[in-house]
Amino acid sequence: MTTPSPVNRLRPRRSCLAVPGSNPRFLEKAQGLPADQVFLDLEDACAPLAKPEARHTIVKFLNEGDWTGKTRVVRVNDWTTHWTYRDVVTVVEGAGQNLDCIMLPKVQDAEQIVALDLLLTQIEKTMGFEVGKISIEAQIENAKGLVNVDAIAAASPRVETIIFGPADFMASINMKSLVVGEQPPGYPADAYHYILMRILMAARTHNLQAIDGPYLQIRNQEGYRAVAQRAAALGFDGKWVLHPDQVAAANEIFSPSQEDFDHAELILDAYDYYTSEAGGKKGSAMLGDEMIDEASRKMALVVSGKGRAAGMTRTSKFEIPVD
Repeated sequence: MTTPSPVNRLRPRRSCLAVPGSNPRFLEKAQGLPADQVFLDLEDACAPLAKPEARHTIVKFLNEGDWTGKTRVVRVNDWTTHWTYRDVVTVVEGAGQNLDCIMLPKVQDAEQIVALDLLLTQIEKTMGFEVGKISIEAQIENAKGLVNVDAIAAASPRVETIIFGPADFMASINMKSLVVGEQPPGYPADAYHYILMRILMAARTHNLQAIDGPYLQIRNQEGYRAVAQRAAALGFDGKWVLHPDQVAAANEIFSPSQEDFDHAELILDAYDYYTSEAGGKKGSAMLGDEMIDEASRKMALVVSGKGRAAGMTRTSKFEIPVD
């Protein structure tokens, strides 16, 4: 029996850049952009007549391009179409060793994840690839998918992320708005709060990342930042970017500030010291004017982990107190 390879759920995904798989110029340009993740799209960004050729274009760019430092993802078409199996077979057989994840859109139930897992396993075994190396990103885009999101998150050990797809979701629930990501008129609160929290809870329950979807008004930087800050404040790990101008904003918003990163690192160092023999084996202690304990350590680990994943370096150092 082949032991599946462990997936990497800690990949940075502050900015997830969408690139049409049928556009060689965009595929070339994407390699030089500072996005954490790039997904080459065979679904909505690719016209039906262009999909067959786009599969081979994507294989070529995955194999020959320089994607250093980026998580490499391909979004295939959803299982209700006749394109899905050929998308997966062509891309994975052709470039599976240069591919990190397959993104499955419009996921409605756990069985759709299981089906993709089985297909990936068969291809990996046939091609001699590591079994389980290619992960799955599940995109929630309608009411049924949200209702089943817990089962979707638990459906396969390959699953790394749960993604909110706002455009199709808004249509699926008849939301009164034509501006993707913006609040519908007439509702005084945040219409997306429940949806985002529901996805976040399912993701965190199964140790997955939660990613917010696109903001389609690509020239509205202020609007993009406001929507991204909402998701980041809740605890999401990143957001889609549809235009190079959105990349820097996503990377900034989903990274901790330098002050918060330094503070988190100090908490971790201080807690390690004070719980040690040399530090008096204390369960809690003072760091300046702040009391720290095990709960503080857990919170600091989150901020520190995001900062380290973003390549941040600390600018302060914990000094062992002198009596």
